[in-house]
Amino acid sequence: MPTVLVTPPAFYAPTRPLHAVLRDAGFDVRLAENPRVPSGTSSVEETIAEWIDADAVIAGGEFATAEVIAGLPRLRVIARAGVGYDRVDIEAATSRGIPVTITPNANHECVAEHTLALLFAVARSIAHLDREMREGRWISKELVPLRGRTIGLVGLGRIGRSVAPRCRALGMKVLAHDEYANEDFARENEIELVSLDDLLASSDFVSLHCPLDASTEKMFNAERFARMKAGSLFINTARGGLVDEPALVAALESGHVAGAGLDVYDVEPLAADHALSKLENVVLCPHLGGADTTSLENMGVESAENIIRLHRGEWPEGAVVNDSLRGTYFW
Repeated sequence: MPTVLVTPPAFYAPTRPLHAVLRDAGFDVRLAENPRVPSGTSSVEETIAEWIDADAVIAGGEFATAEVIAGLPRLRVIARAGVGYDRVDIEAATSRGIPVTITPNANHECVAEHTLALLFAVARSIAHLDREMREGRWISKELVPLRGRTIGLVGLGRIGRSVAPRCRALGMKVLAHDEYANEDFARENEIELVSLDDLLASSDFVSLHCPLDASTEKMFNAERFARMKAGSLFINTARGGLVDEPALVAALESGHVAGAGLDVYDVEPLAADHALSKLENVVLCPHLGGADTTSLENMGVESAENIIRLHRGEWPEGAVVNDSLRGTYFW
């Protein structure tokens, strides 16, 4: 009986549907025992020790480096719960013939809702006003409207395409930058496709929805923040590594970027004494953008189904990051 290791704590409850899905398909399910592994704070040796007896892993925040992968001769699938895979060495997995899967259909609407929650929270100063009220102060403050304003989406994949119509419904103009944008979708949803520079110069709000890779790492640096419209707001529910955080702090402190709503950080968990934590014009969340009850169940089941299909000799269409293994993979 093949073994699936489940590492994200959100999936541990035996009532989560993924347990029944896997067991009904003939898999043994084991939960991670070392809490440092799913948090991404474990050593290489600790990660290998946790993964060593697994045929497949439903992975959370751990780092599947080349060294980790080399120490796991039994491993046949890495199933990421979510759409990010920057913590997996794809080249190393591919060289070992190990598919890396994601859950592209599970949480895009959840992240879109969280993006709007952060947008409202920053534009309406919700967190700041809440703190003032709790300290006995009743203050007057001008708030930022969303209607009639322009939002620029950097990335028009599944999440960006979920954010866009929600913004349009609020009466916002939507710009987007994506080299591979679906032009039919953009036209049907009245989204204007523009260059990144034009987006930054024209948008009252800039929201990130692109993957983190070598071409996008630290793409939002001092130069890019300087090109943003003065007084605009910045939202990131994608990946912390997209942002040069000291540059963002400087832009926020100067007021050129008037506020930010952040769910992701370059190093997670965010240190309590991080400069971002000291800024009143920032709303911080602990990387929960894709973690509502519905999306968690969907991610668990989709991860499980990816593993089951691969075990049966089927290919999970649109879910395998290293699609070059198609046709040569065997369990």
